[in-house]
Amino acid sequence: MKYKSIVEVIDLGETKSAETKTGARGSSQLFVEAKAFLLKRALDLILTSLILIAFSPWLFLIMLAIKIGSPGPVFYKQMRLGERGKPFRFYKFRSMYVNADDAEHRSYVKNLIKAGNPYEIDENGKPLFKISDDGRITRVGELIRKYSVDEFPQLLNVLRGEMSLVGPRPPLTHEYKDYSDWHKKRLDGIPGITGLWQVSGKNKIPFEEMVKLDIHYLKNWSLWLDIKIILRTIPVMLKGEGC
Repeated sequence: MKYKSIVEVIDLGETKSAETKTGARGSSQLFVEAKAFLLKRALDLILTSLILIAFSPWLFLIMLAIKIGSPGPVFYKQMRLGERGKPFRFYKFRSMYVNADDAEHRSYVKNLIKAGNPYEIDENGKPLFKISDDGRITRVGELIRKYSVDEFPQLLNVLRGEMSLVGPRPPLTHEYKDYSDWHKKRLDGIPGITGLWQVSGKNKIPFEEMVKLDIHYLKNWSLWLDIKIILRTIPVMLKGEGC
């Protein structure tokens, strides 16, 4: 698969703590990092503003469909962990019935992190790392998840500086509790809406390979890499490979 060639270049050896590395950096290194942050932030703000302007009529129709489709709010709010484990309120379009039981999903995620076992095997005999027949999801929810439209409200998180367009996906608190120490390295940077995982196979990629992709991204970040990932995200969404 696509992600294998990327994962092979990742060095998962011991690294110094963030505090130690910060103390050892010179002023030139800090300047480079500050400049990189400003470039990434500028790209986020410009593209997010353009997306919201261009898609605002469609977003209104989606909100209307969600409201008509099933009782409950249009938006789903959830606490996630951002950079360095800082909690923040995460937004999505609601794609599930209100008060849906998440016990099965919690159990699956815990097993995925601990043992790496897929939820099921698809029609081609390949492992599938998601719950394919999820009774919690509404009819409208199935459609907006298929094309990843449910993620659009996270553009608000981007405007607020809690997320970026590109970066590791922010985990839930109960997921983070099951992380090994090296898994936690994926929280060393600001989380994103899309990333290497989404454009490299997503639900066909085991959890640990996803973490390696996130660490690779953080170690090798560049503005051009963000642009390439964003461009690769577009056909993934159009093909309905989001869910």
